[in-house]
Amino acid sequence: MTARPAVAASLCALALVAGCGGSDDDGGADRSAPERVETTRVQVVEDLDEKGGFDAAEIYKRLSPGVVTILSLFEGGSSGPREGEGGQGSGFVLDGDGHLATNAHVVTTGEPPRLRRAKQVFVEFADGNRVPAKILGADANSDVALLKINPRGLTLTPLKLGSSSKLNVGAPVAAIGSPFGERQSLSVGIISAIDRNIQSLTAFGIGDAIQTDAAINRGNSGGPLLNARGRVIGINAQIRSSSGEGSGVGFAIPIDLARRALDQMRADGKVDYAFLGVQSQTLYPQLARKLGLATNSGALVIEAQEGGPAEKAKLEPGKRKLEFQGQPDVPVGGDAIVAVDGERIDGADELSELIAFKRPGEEVKLEVVRGKKRRTVTVKLAARPDRPPARPVR
Repeated sequence: MTARPAVAASLCALALVAGCGGSDDDGGADRSAPERVETTRVQVVEDLDEKGGFDAAEIYKRLSPGVVTILSLFEGGSSGPREGEGGQGSGFVLDGDGHLATNAHVVTTGEPPRLRRAKQVFVEFADGNRVPAKILGADANSDVALLKINPRGLTLTPLKLGSSSKLNVGAPVAAIGSPFGERQSLSVGIISAIDRNIQSLTAFGIGDAIQTDAAINRGNSGGPLLNARGRVIGINAQIRSSSGEGSGVGFAIPIDLARRALDQMRADGKVDYAFLGVQSQTLYPQLARKLGLATNSGALVIEAQEGGPAEKAKLEPGKRKLEFQGQPDVPVGGDAIVAVDGERIDGADELSELIAFKRPGEEVKLEVVRGKKRRTVTVKLAARPDRPPARPVR
């Protein structure tokens, strides 16, 4: 949906509607009391100028009104947040119609296939407003959720979505959220790494995740990771720490993946993912030479799920095993996938990412190497199973 134009000057536009009554003996009109009709004010924020450098203060000033605190109440819970990160988190406004984005784990509990949504969800704005929200969709595979509020009478500041396809390590970023319930907190840092693979709420990983040293703690989940232009490049989701608190290693879901999930949830209430049905490991030059493969990179097939698309297309792991550079049970004589629809892949994570963006039922052409021979295999992808497989597969 398209955001409504911003209403300049007043916080909230009011319309006065006069009632009409019959004439009395004196010829006067019977006037009813004016009815106040509240409408939504949408504050449009223009991109920041990157030529002036990274301006964290300006990013916060312009965009923090579009970041919200989310409170989730679960069945059997009290009036406060449940134990753990899922009871309280962050989110951000997507448009003037009242759609908001957050993490799925902020508004759900349990594990698939028994993932349960919160009984009640409330959204707190920077201006003090607190309103109930409806969960339109919660995608366990991407850890992204779409919420909807009634925007009537609110001032909304939608955040613009950027792109996560061409990020540079070292680029400055800002995270806004509610760590430990401290509303509207800003932290800044850099992109520490890209192309990370992090765990979703299922057995399937989330590829292309963004690693950052911007402080992310409990309660930051679901908030935006912003670039110098003020655009959302990721949704803050996880920390890696031995203490359970932030230690300079945080991860955000890439916005390209999140956008796909949000679009599908808005249209259908759910997200469909394709499934190849292989477990694989990344090939590197030394391993490829050891296995006698005519490639230096790719995804070595470790296992093909019985009855899955890969097995039906005759993709096979090697039956003989060896140990190489401390890694046991490396299959010898099987297949390695080196390209998907003509796009070269460097490893197992990249294979997973490319398959994730396909649709169930779609046919893909895989370039496969076995020994010195190459062949092209057409595979009809299935839908990801609701119940995660016993071992991670793609």
